[in-house]
Amino acid sequence: MDFAVGTDDDAFRREARAWLDAHLVGSHAEAARHGGPGSEYERVEARRAWERELGRGGWIGLGWDTGAYGNRQATLTQQVVWAEEYARAGAPGRVGHIGENLLAPTLVAYGSQEQQDRFLPAVARGDELWCQAYSEPGAGSDLAGVRTAAVRDGDSYRVGGQKIWTSLAHEADWCFVLARTEPGSRRHHGLSFLLVPMDQPGRIDVRPIRQMSGTAEFNEVFFDGALAAAGHVVGGEGNGWRVAMGLLALERGVSTLVQQIGFGEELARVVRLAVESGAADDPVLRDRLVRQWAELRTMRWNALRTLGSSGEDPGAPSVAKLLWGGWHQRLGELAMAVRGASATAGPYDWRPESPYELDALQRLFLFSRADTIYGGSDEIQRNIIAERVLGLPREPR
Repeated sequence: MDFAVGTDDDAFRREARAWLDAHLVGSHAEAARHGGPGSEYERVEARRAWERELGRGGWIGLGWDTGAYGNRQATLTQQVVWAEEYARAGAPGRVGHIGENLLAPTLVAYGSQEQQDRFLPAVARGDELWCQAYSEPGAGSDLAGVRTAAVRDGDSYRVGGQKIWTSLAHEADWCFVLARTEPGSRRHHGLSFLLVPMDQPGRIDVRPIRQMSGTAEFNEVFFDGALAAAGHVVGGEGNGWRVAMGLLALERGVSTLVQQIGFGEELARVVRLAVESGAADDPVLRDRLVRQWAELRTMRWNALRTLGSSGEDPGAPSVAKLLWGGWHQRLGELAMAVRGASATAGPYDWRPESPYELDALQRLFLFSRADTIYGGSDEIQRNIIAERVLGLPREPR
C-alpha cells in the first residue's frame, strides 16, 4: 500500500484542522491535554462532553467498514492524518476509544445486524462508554484460563466471577466480558463474548486499584449474578475465543499509530528538557535520545507496513506489542536519567491534607513499568511468535 499523502489527504487534513480549531474552545479547551495514559482520572465529565462533540461532528468511527451510523468513513492514511491533527491540537484524551476502536470493529466483523443497530449508533454519538473485561487474577496473559462463568437463565445469562485490570470500568456504561458458558470446558473451548450493562447495583461491584503513581485507572470488577441478554452474545455461544482473538488483532491496528503520536510528544518533551538542562551534552545520554527517536520511526514504518500488507500475519500484533512496550519503558527510564537526582523528589507540601503529586515525566516512568506486562506480557508475545510464526514446539503445560 502507498502511504504517501495525496491531494485527498491534504484536503482531509485541512478539514480536520479547521474543525478542531473551531470546536476545541470553551469548556472543551479546558480539558485539552488532559486524560492520557496514567492520567485517565483527569476531567472525566468534560472529556465525556467532548466525546459527544466528536460524535456530532462525525469524527467517531472513521475506520469502521460502514458509514451507516452517523460516522464519517476515511482511508487508512486519512485516519492517520486525523490522529496527527488531534495530537497537534492537544485535544482531550479519549474516553470512548474502547468502544470505538475495539468493540465497534468487532461487532462489524462478528456481530448480528441487531447488535450493530443497537450499539454502534450510541458509540458513534459518544453517548455510551465501554470497558473490556478479559483478565482475571489467575488468567492475565494466559487468557484461555478464564473462570468467570455465564449461566443461561431464560432470555438472559447470569454472570459470576472476578475480572481485574479493567480500564475505565468506573466510568463505563457497558462492558464486553469473556466468560465460560459451557460447564466443565477448558482452555479456549466453551467461552462466549457477552455484552453486559454496568448499571446493575448489587450485581456488579467496581473497585479501583490504586497504583504506585497515585492514580487508579484500572479496576477490579466483581460480577455476582449480573444479567446479560441472550441476544447480546457476539458471534454465538461457544465462539468467544475466536471473537476475543479477533478483537485483540484489531487493538494493534491504526490505534497503534495513534499511540505512537502520543509517544512522539513524550519523547519531544524529554528532548527539550535534555537540551534546556544541558543533559544532552552527555554523549551517552545523547546517544540514548537518538536511539529512542530512531526506534520510534522504525515502529511507525513497521505499523504502516503491517496495515498495508495483504492477508493476516499472526505474528504482527505480538511484534508490535513487544516493540512499543519495551520502547515506552525505556523512554520512562531515559526521562529519569535526564532529570537526574531531581527525578526522585516531587513537589512537597508540608500540609498533611495535601495530595502526593507527580509531574508528567515521573508519571510516565512509573506507569510505563507495566507496559511489558499488560495487554499480554512480553513472555506471552514471544511464545506466540515462536509457536504460530516460527513453528517451534509448544511449551509443556
